[in-house]
Amino acid sequence: MRLIALCVLLAAQASKTSDPKALDWFQFRGPNRDGLSNDTGLLQQWPSSGPPQLWKAAGIGTGYSGVCVSGNRVFTLGESNGKSFLVASNVADGKMLWKTPIGAPGGDRGAGPRSTPATDGAIVVALSQAGELVGVQAATGRQIWANNMERMGGQRPNFWWSESPLIDGNLVVVTPGGSGGVVALAKVSGQRVWQAKVKGEAHYTSLAVAEIGGIRQYLALTHDSVSGIAARNGAIAWTAEPAWRKEAGLQVNAVAATPVYKDGTLFISAGYGAGHSAFRVAGAGGRFQILDAYKGKELENHHGGMIVVGDHVYGTNNTALVCMELKTGKVLWQNRCVGKGSVAFADGHLIVRGEQGGVALVEASPAAYKEKGQFNVTRSGGEGAWANPVVSGGKLYIRDWDNLFCYDLKAK
Repeated sequence: MRLIALCVLLAAQASKTSDPKALDWFQFRGPNRDGLSNDTGLLQQWPSSGPPQLWKAAGIGTGYSGVCVSGNRVFTLGESNGKSFLVASNVADGKMLWKTPIGAPGGDRGAGPRSTPATDGAIVVALSQAGELVGVQAATGRQIWANNMERMGGQRPNFWWSESPLIDGNLVVVTPGGSGGVVALAKVSGQRVWQAKVKGEAHYTSLAVAEIGGIRQYLALTHDSVSGIAARNGAIAWTAEPAWRKEAGLQVNAVAATPVYKDGTLFISAGYGAGHSAFRVAGAGGRFQILDAYKGKELENHHGGMIVVGDHVYGTNNTALVCMELKTGKVLWQNRCVGKGSVAFADGHLIVRGEQGGVALVEASPAAYKEKGQFNVTRSGGEGAWANPVVSGGKLYIRDWDNLFCYDLKAK
């Protein structure tokens, strides 16, 4: 019986890792919105010149949008010829398959979109910097439905709309903020399913997903609050005030990092002197309690986000990559690395994309900073390299303004 059980377990594991869709990075911060890739068998050390470049797609349109990957297609946003476009390209060689206009051009901090699209393989959902939210056919780019963040009650942020839509089952969920709060739409029609009132105008964060007290929740962060929203019906499960709201005279101009959560600890961060805050969240039977845990300035994340690996949270502050104990806030190490930027995780390592162009491979170890390679992507424009790195199907995708680079991470 033990042998049979072992064979069944191994078969299930093989099926999971061999399923190509399990490696899709189909929305912002990956399949679980946590920055963690399912890829394994990747290079554990990079050559001095970096991993081999497979292709470069030039002229996809200006902007700060990241990419999502599904099957043989990669999707991103770009601005060209006075319009913002949703662009589909071939994973194999980067060749453009179609581009669909989705909204007006422009935006603060340089022209172009700054949201990452999401897809289920059949429908792609995209948000322009002007607030137009659209659903299109993944195969053809034909528009299926359209909505607008301001029409849903939101007010355009100073740096324009930057949130990346969440696809969760049959829902598309976004944060118009203000009177719009958080809104869930039917993925196939764009019709409103529910609306949750949260405190504060939307800034630049994107929703995270967590299972807390047996209830699937969306974690919504605005300038004024952080809340857990029941995915089933939009009911507010709990809400708390970030520590920066309690500091007299502190003006936080941009709250951009997605919240992270694990095993009862919620961690949020923002720049402009705000720093980080952690909370203990507990619940059962639909009743929740949230308590302050700790706060500090060591992991003041301006943008680019944080990720949790094991019992530790990793992310950059204004100058360095930081490793911190999630439950206590104790800083274990920090290193200049490639400076301020964004992070992803794959196969035991962090991939850090510095906003000035550097890309580093760093072992995800709380023991010490252990760099396994670094290379530079020549900047092609814009104020900074702000798109998050993406690892999917053994490939690393780096977006830089109007260029998209693809690198081979597979160990030979």
